[in-house]
Amino acid sequence: MDIKQLKYFVTVANEGQITKAAQKLFMAQPPLSRHIIELEKEIGKPLFLRTKKGLELTSAGEALLQKAQDLIFQIENLCLLYTSDAADDTPCVD
Repeated sequence: MDIKQLKYFVTVANEGQITKAAQKLFMAQPPLSRHIIELEKEIGKPLFLRTKKGLELTSAGEALLQKAQDLIFQIENLCLLYTSDAADDTPCVD
């Protein structure tokens, strides 16, 4: 598991659909789906219920979402602390 996978997961969870999340992440849907499936395999539990209307978080997904959001926030703040003199607003974590 890495920070990029967690960001993908958070985006999918927030959008509720792989297609919308892929558009927001400027990537194709198949690679994003693979990242989510790989994350689910690594966690050992499904993170989403696949429905006709989109995706719904499972209880494991809900627990991971909160922790992932907190971790991403902390990492981004840490990056800002050490790159505060940077001229642009480019995030240091993709």
